Amino acid sequence: MKNNKLAKLEKKILHEFKNKEFLEEALRHSSFVNERMKSDMRDNERLEFLGDAVLNLVIGHILIGRFPEQKEGDLSRMRAGLVNESTLAKIARDIDVGPFIHLGKGEIQTNGRGKSSILADTLEAIIAAVYLDDGFDAAFNIINTHFSSSIDNISTKTVNRDYKSHLQEIVQMTDKIIPSYKVVLETGPDHDKTFRIQLNVRELQSEGVGKSKKMAEQDAAKNILKMMKNTDIS
Repeated sequence: MKNNKLAKLEKKILHEFKNKEFLEEALRHSSFVNERMKSDMRDNERLEFLGDAVLNLVIGHILIGRFPEQKEGDLSRMRAGLVNESTLAKIARDIDVGPFIHLGKGEIQTNGRGKSSILADTLEAIIAAVYLDDGFDAAFNIINTHFSSSIDNISTKTVNRDYKSHLQEIVQMTDKIIPSYKVVLETGPDHDKTFRIQLNVRELQSEGVGKSKKMAEQDAAKNILKMMKNTDIS
């Protein structure tokens, strides 16, 4: 692969390699190497192995820093929602890794560059290549950048689920009731609404605001959990 073509991928990855061979190896699928007679050519499976470890470490590091109060089980579920074939393949497609992957003839004929498994494995290999080329900080930076949107999404889902489920567990355990959520205000145009939700639990009342009813409900649940903690009635 010519250096000018590699440069295009480096720009997409947001990392310029000191040693281009790391990137070249990361892009070699086993089907490509198996069709070549060169015994010294390596496929990307070893880098994929290392990349998986680096990715798990970095994602764990980011989640621990962002959510210091989350328990181990929740952090593990959040990480599992990020370090999987579906998420990795999506990010690889966003970067447009597919056209740069070296494949054997069979994989090319079966649209190997579009396969989620191959894209996910190649992205992990690229992460390892960055790590070997420039260390942990460089790998951390590209993961933090390219996974940012996915981290925001998975984090919101997990935290939101915890507020509502935690509140429901408390009141159902002691009072056998379901928290009551009510929309009290909608503002803004249809494409950009803001909702205000009122929540009543026991003798307490709170309100939550969000860009969707679900987000406002979560905000209200969070607020009432704080009230319950402060009044020591949970």
